[in-house]
Amino acid sequence: MSIVVAYADTPPGHAAVAAALVESARESEPVVLVPAVRGAAVPDSDELARRWPAGGDRLTVERADLGDPADAVVQVAQRLDARLVVLGLRERTPVGKLVFGSTAQRILLEATCPVLAVKPGQA
Repeated sequence: MSIVVAYADTPPGHAAVAAALVESARESEPVVLVPAVRGAAVPDSDELARRWPAGGDRLTVERADLGDPADAVVQVAQRLDARLVVLGLRERTPVGKLVFGSTAQRILLEATCPVLAVKPGQA
């Protein structure tokens, strides 16, 4: 099995990768990063290993042909029969707390496996 991360190059995205690496350490499961921001660059394998030296060798990147990042994360998780999807949440204002970001909300609603949501500093 594998763990899929809805990846963004932000503090919440980094917290999601760190949490996924902790979760994957027990079974040495692969951690698959799926870009969760349209058009954003994703680090290559050397950059991943440099950023996360403990477990960076278990990190890979996959993309889906779908235009919507939430659909891409859910599709990759289903294709890989992922055990878990991890996503990072950012701080919200009281009004913003009424609704998650649309990508995070759609992943939570549409994922067919458990979803772990983390905030920076909690992983």
